[in-house]
Amino acid sequence: MNPLLHKLQPYPFERLRHLFAGVTPPRDLRPISLGIGEPKHPTPAFIEKALMESLAGLSVYPATAGEPALKQACTGWLARRYGLTLDPATQVLPVNGSREALFAFAQTVVDPAHDAVVVCPNPFYQIYEGAALLAGATPFYAPSDPARNFAIDWDQVPEDVWARTRLLFVCSPGNPTGAVMPLEEWKRLFDLSDRYGFVIASDECYSEIYFRDEPPLGGLQAAAQLGRTDFRRLVAFTSLSKRSNVPGLRSGFVAGDAAILKQFLLYRTYHGGAMSPVVQAASVAAWNDEAHVVDNRAMYRQKFAEVTPVLADVMEVALPDASFYLWAGVQGSDEGPRAARQSHRRRLAGMSRRAKRRRLRRALDEHVAVFDLRKAVDPQLGDQLVELRLQRRPEPARPEVEAIERGFGHVHERSCGVDREDAATQGGARLQQHDVAQALLPEPPRGHQARQAPADDGDAGSKRRHAASPAR
Repeated sequence: MNPLLHKLQPYPFERLRHLFAGVTPPRDLRPISLGIGEPKHPTPAFIEKALMESLAGLSVYPATAGEPALKQACTGWLARRYGLTLDPATQVLPVNGSREALFAFAQTVVDPAHDAVVVCPNPFYQIYEGAALLAGATPFYAPSDPARNFAIDWDQVPEDVWARTRLLFVCSPGNPTGAVMPLEEWKRLFDLSDRYGFVIASDECYSEIYFRDEPPLGGLQAAAQLGRTDFRRLVAFTSLSKRSNVPGLRSGFVAGDAAILKQFLLYRTYHGGAMSPVVQAASVAAWNDEAHVVDNRAMYRQKFAEVTPVLADVMEVALPDASFYLWAGVQGSDEGPRAARQSHRRRLAGMSRRAKRRRLRRALDEHVAVFDLRKAVDPQLGDQLVELRLQRRPEPARPEVEAIERGFGHVHERSCGVDREDAATQGGARLQQHDVAQALLPEPPRGHQARQAPADDGDAGSKRRHAASPAR
């Protein structure tokens, strides 16, 4: 087996299923899922019609490079949306959704020799980390800045890390923060790319959901405005999933540097990355129509306008620059250190196992965001446990952390899954993350084997906040 596989963290939705194991929701209430960033608006009828009318394409093998009609539709959309002129034959390539393309792209462009690094934002889409690890590179997590609406603080990436960087993942609008990169930030990244030679992969799958009159700036658009019309060392990734409410279609495209896309096409030819002719036909219809995108955006704007003021009364939340997430702050307690510890321990003493679980859930809701799981056993309580990896708020909240520490286990300082002595080389110590172990949760069902996350791996998708979408 590939020895790099053991470095991969369980995917977030697998961890979420473990969290929900044994939990029975009230039968008289309809649950609202906050578990996955999935559009809930209906797929436009004309896209379904185009799909059904193209079923004859199931009888032929598709070309990996894509049909000319689809590539023309993609470059036509780039021209209308960003004012760009690209060669459909050499600068555009259809992909089966941005997720598989982002992963495969790292395997194409990363040379793992010479201690290669892949830089990605934090918080981040977990594919960035997995793609870097399986490409044989070391991920570096560039932290976000709460003072700038969680824009990435590129100043926190050391010079020696940039010198070893082979690939930089950027996401604008950000997932899940919704932050949009301005032109001056793009210029800085282009300058760094010129100096150190790394490739930029621009993930832009949320570009069509925004709340202001001016649409978000795209990476290719920024390059063109700065005179980089060859798009050297830049590839943009986009998708129909959110734009057109077709996540099950698995359709998108990449565009940019023709020399890189030539090599990416070679990789995909062997990898088997061709898009079905049926999907291509539906995609042509979707990219060629903008009216349904305007309607879709209007529905999101209405939902955000209705839900944001309601949530703002009870939690730290604000309208994002773009995307369909609300990046909600986690509230803490005003209790003093000693009072918090004593109060927490009094409540824990003598509680039933069920009551302990309820108390833990309340503590977690008040203080931290859950994003990782491991099985564990508490030697004192003797209960079946699951370890939760947690991230603290940027403002120190030591009383609350100590209360959880004393009541449920220990706190071990971590930095994106890297011990502090290694933080200088792998980054992330500035995020002030913690592993809080010994968290009481329901025992997995009989016969169910929970996956163990490696003890020395990165905290995939780490968040100090809960990302909630009003579209669900």
